[in-house]
Amino acid sequence: MPKFAPFLVLCFALSGCMPADETPPQTPGSTPVAAYMALGTEPGWTLEITPSRLNYDGDYGETKIMVPNPGAKPHAGGERYVTGRLTVDIARGECSDGMSDRRYADTVTVTADGKTVKGCGGKILPPSELAGTNWTFVSIGGVAVAADRPTSLQFDGNRLSGSAGCNRFSGTYSVDGGTLKAGPLMATEMACPGMELEQTFFKLMATPVSLTFAGDGTLILTGENGKTAALRRVI
Repeated sequence: MPKFAPFLVLCFALSGCMPADETPPQTPGSTPVAAYMALGTEPGWTLEITPSRLNYDGDYGETKIMVPNPGAKPHAGGERYVTGRLTVDIARGECSDGMSDRRYADTVTVTADGKTVKGCGGKILPPSELAGTNWTFVSIGGVAVAADRPTSLQFDGNRLSGSAGCNRFSGTYSVDGGTLKAGPLMATEMACPGMELEQTFFKLMATPVSLTFAGDGTLILTGENGKTAALRRVI
């Protein structure tokens, strides 16, 4: 089964874009990120930690708590935030959300108005292998793919298949460390508007490409010519 070395991402996928002058509380040696996000299921909840506030949305949206950020204190190998209505414990250690194979860097426990829930937060960890993952195109060659143009890239065993917006393609692939080699790719021969992006992708995949992961979990394929394709995972 093809595997590649894990690449740590820079921030959690569900984090929103924060103002440029706002950075979250940092621990020594940490990399600044837009915001710290956590989530859990059954009941569904999310938590956002910004420099100024803790924003909790629990019980599938029925419970909303927004309180000033008291600052983090070291606690059990991680950190703890304590307010009158919210206590948040962040423990370092791989965590699964229980609803998919997505993995996170931290285990998060939230006590909101006396009710305790557990979930995951922090950095999204890359999948241990590409096989079994599905993606959609965000951009190709630095150009955004139109939202109304269906795209896909699936990895199934040692084969990949999909569409970059027009023709269906498929072929074999292999992964060695952080390098993916595909092909030769076979594709249908339909004519579609905006086929330039598709052709850019085919040229990109004609040579080995490097695999990296962006801060929001986006998969970045980078070719020898510096061209890239960015893909968002479908969970």
